[in-house]
Amino acid sequence: MKIAFHTLGCKVNRYESEAIAGLFRKRGHEIVGEGEYADAYVINTCTVTSVADRKSRQYIRRMKKVNPDSIVAVTGCYAQTSPDEVASIPGVDVITGTNEKGRLVDEICDLHEGRLSGERICIHTAEDLDEFEELGIMQGSQERTRAYIKVQEGCDRYCSYCVIPYARGPVRSRDLEDILKEAKSLVSAGYREIVLTGINTALYGFERGGRGIEEAVAAVDALEGDFRIRLSSLEPAVVNSTYVKELLRYERLCHHLHMSAQSGSDSVLRAMNRPYDSKEYYRLVDTLYEFDECYGISTDMIVGFPGETEADFRDTCRMVSDCGFCKTHIFKYSKRPMTKAAAMSGQVSPQVKDKRAGILRDRAEEAAEKFFIENASAGRREEVLAEEYSPESGCVTGYTGNYIRTYLEVTPEEGRKLPGKLINVKLTEPYKDGMKGIVVL
Repeated sequence: MKIAFHTLGCKVNRYESEAIAGLFRKRGHEIVGEGEYADAYVINTCTVTSVADRKSRQYIRRMKKVNPDSIVAVTGCYAQTSPDEVASIPGVDVITGTNEKGRLVDEICDLHEGRLSGERICIHTAEDLDEFEELGIMQGSQERTRAYIKVQEGCDRYCSYCVIPYARGPVRSRDLEDILKEAKSLVSAGYREIVLTGINTALYGFERGGRGIEEAVAAVDALEGDFRIRLSSLEPAVVNSTYVKELLRYERLCHHLHMSAQSGSDSVLRAMNRPYDSKEYYRLVDTLYEFDECYGISTDMIVGFPGETEADFRDTCRMVSDCGFCKTHIFKYSKRPMTKAAAMSGQVSPQVKDKRAGILRDRAEEAAEKFFIENASAGRREEVLAEEYSPESGCVTGYTGNYIRTYLEVTPEEGRKLPGKLINVKLTEPYKDGMKGIVVL
């Protein structure tokens, strides 16, 4: 049987799709591209915004058109929170929610071989999601150079704008033994960057009294091999500067952290139910820059949250400039079902959201360029994980440990040899969405 996947949303979704694809391969099935003719199509959905919902519906319909006789299976966050909406889309055969993704192989195979018929819906309520669903030990990744390891599932913070606790359920963590097995497997397979990811990665082990993601970092850091570790995110709603200092002692950990500020306004942060204020966030940033003046810090910002004033928005713009983020992901607030913010007064118009998003995008680009220039001025040598070679540009591209996309002009022969290697580079000047560099011995 030929199986095709389409994945929307976050890195966790991408990891899960790859893990499910691995389960199909073990049964002897073939994974093909999403636009190819297949016997079954799996759509792993997202519901973080209304746009994500709409895209999920569009792809469900699109996949069925490729092969009208195919089995269409829908999983992920949108399937978990809105199974009735998904079931109403013509052509959907299987719906699985969070913690039921591993059932997709049996459900699709049984339908294909005629052991089952009719629509299949496998959904548990978020409250009943009390165990980490193990999808097996990953042997590889679609990316050739870095690999993700899912270490944690769920969130119990209930930010007022966020539907994820209802889509993913409470916090549950993966067994450390399984994390280490997967890390060893991936390092042995040649991956040079291991990214620890989860729905709220910082909460790893909290539900069983653990010491957080530092526990997993310490264990992976102790493994043998030529590789580095990156955290996909670290929530300031969970950690403080003291905790961050503990993480900084691990030498394999990249000098980059993604910390979602969401707003620079204290009043908006309170309305969002984010348990920190701007001063605490700035303190985290200062801790990182004191450790390394060129530490890479990326963030998420929401504009147009209910009640956000022009003064609140200016605070957010100021934070982006003052913190010098290397990358800022900007989201326009989107009403989500079941969340408190959806019923709040002071909803901001789409026109104002668009305007603010544009202004903040410009501010973010200025901050990133300043960060690049400061790195070049420092004359730093960075370790770049070479990812791909483009014959058209004559460049190998990859990311430094502090998350700068780097362009290296090389010969065609070097271009064939370098991808997948960690190489020492001197950064020279800003270029495109990152910096140019030269290989140094």
